[in-house]
Amino acid sequence: MVFRSLRRAALGVGGPAVDTVLDDPVCRPGESLAGAVHLTGGERDVEIERIVLTLVTRDGSETRELGRHELAGEFRLRAGEARAVPMTLALPLETPITHVYGERVPGLAVGVRTELEVAFAHDPGDLDFVAVHPLPAEAAALEALRTLGFRLNSGDVSQAFEFWVAPQYQQIATEVAVGFTTGADFVELVLAGTARTRRDRGEQVDWAAEVDRLMRQIGQIRR
Repeated sequence: MVFRSLRRAALGVGGPAVDTVLDDPVCRPGESLAGAVHLTGGERDVEIERIVLTLVTRDGSETRELGRHELAGEFRLRAGEARAVPMTLALPLETPITHVYGERVPGLAVGVRTELEVAFAHDPGDLDFVAVHPLPAEAAALEALRTLGFRLNSGDVSQAFEFWVAPQYQQIATEVAVGFTTGADFVELVLAGTARTRRDRGEQVDWAAEVDRLMRQIGQIRR
């Protein structure tokens, strides 16, 4: 299925228009987004100086760039010409997770910004949002938290999530920060910034037992 951007912004009256199309906006950190940037020429020929793709994250009102990729250099777009430029954009492993348990985390967003530059003009671009889901090991750890009775409260772009603590741990804390650091071959789960466990990403882990152990470790620290 093809997902089409709602944007069609012209660079001035009679100028070219750009429309970004993603093959699939659902992705995971470390994967790549594929699709095409569709250009439609305006009333006259123009020299396209470059097309730049930027991976952007938003946390409330704060915007941060995760990476930039120059998709195409200089070329002439003729009046009325339709041209599709294939695109591939890699997502770094530190790309924030925007969807947990299949639902969007409020306040978090990740998108691809397509910027088109022509002589004497620049289209700053709009965001085409993507849904970043956790990697399998992260998803398994998050599912273990839900199974134990933790409830997601909020999240931020640092890959940290705030959870309401399950009833059996209420004597330890009422809320706990849950963070992930993911590398090429490992995932590290950190609770409350102090209790942590690092495992191979492909390892079969009893994450419920790990979370229980970490929570009890936090209880020992806070005594």
